[in-house]
Amino acid sequence: MALALILGTGAAHAQKKYSVYGVGFYNLENLFDTCHDEGHNDYEYLPEGTNKWTGLKYSHKLKNMARVLSEMGTDKLPGVGCAAIGVSEVENAKCLTDLCNQEPLKAKNFQFVHIEGPDQRGVDCALLYNPKLFQVRDVKLVPYIYIKPEDSLRATRGFLTVSGTMAGEHVTIIVNHLPSRGAVSFYREEGGRQLRILKDSLIAEDPNVKLLIMGDMNDDPQDKSMAVQLGAKRKMKDVEAPAGLWNPWWDVLASGTGTLQYQGAWNLFDQIILSHSLLDIDGRKDYSSLKLWNYHIFTRDYLFQKEGKYKGNTLRTHAGGVWLDGYSDHLPTVVYLIKEQK
Repeated sequence: MALALILGTGAAHAQKKYSVYGVGFYNLENLFDTCHDEGHNDYEYLPEGTNKWTGLKYSHKLKNMARVLSEMGTDKLPGVGCAAIGVSEVENAKCLTDLCNQEPLKAKNFQFVHIEGPDQRGVDCALLYNPKLFQVRDVKLVPYIYIKPEDSLRATRGFLTVSGTMAGEHVTIIVNHLPSRGAVSFYREEGGRQLRILKDSLIAEDPNVKLLIMGDMNDDPQDKSMAVQLGAKRKMKDVEAPAGLWNPWWDVLASGTGTLQYQGAWNLFDQIILSHSLLDIDGRKDYSSLKLWNYHIFTRDYLFQKEGKYKGNTLRTHAGGVWLDGYSDHLPTVVYLIKEQK
């Protein structure tokens, strides 16, 4: 079950009980198995590849990822953790099966949804979920469409769209991983535009759907892909019903922290963006239906390098050709949704 709690939100609410659900996102940074997948450029993650990706390294990677995933959400929901977690940079269903069989996730009976995508390296998005807290109804992979003729031979991750039930309500989660910064901004802007079209179609089907758009955007909240093409607002008061979106990470980044570092500066690519239906815009604290309650970047001391030139940076699996037995170059993000118990 989700954690039940009594919140001191004023006299009118003091004795009401609420359920809280955690929803997260984590870029797993190259969760590859040790076998070649035909048609994919996964050669650096083979035993004879540049990373010497052996069974030992793979087993350590699984253990490390499971540790983080099982602890996400426990800051507010100790002993429970997240109801659903979107992930990116996972090679295939075998990796996800092996991941969910790791003890801390197996103990919670975590399941996954995944559709093999066309990415040239073979990395996909997936959704892990606790079936006691989130029940999956429908899954589809909406392709990212390249619109320039010269890009006809390219292929990249699509938009994994998972419709389900949480707290008795219709909740849809879109997990995506927009084109990398090796590509110009246009391709991420195009991803934001396509996300907006998908979002609008989902809300047209059900104006009351509780929608979360999450992923490694490879852009910050203020960049054109997110702020203009997707249209995710910085201020909650600017979000219009029914199809508006709020991006809570805009101000988090402005405060001086983020989810990954580049040349000593923080970026915040790992975002969870929320539909108008999840927002308490007028501050009435009406939690009769699911609403956003809290959000944060998930951090633990073990996720950071403790010494050397890169002290304070995220502790990666590899860096400079050296196996660090770490975690990821990204930090996870978590949002908490709340609903009054009847």
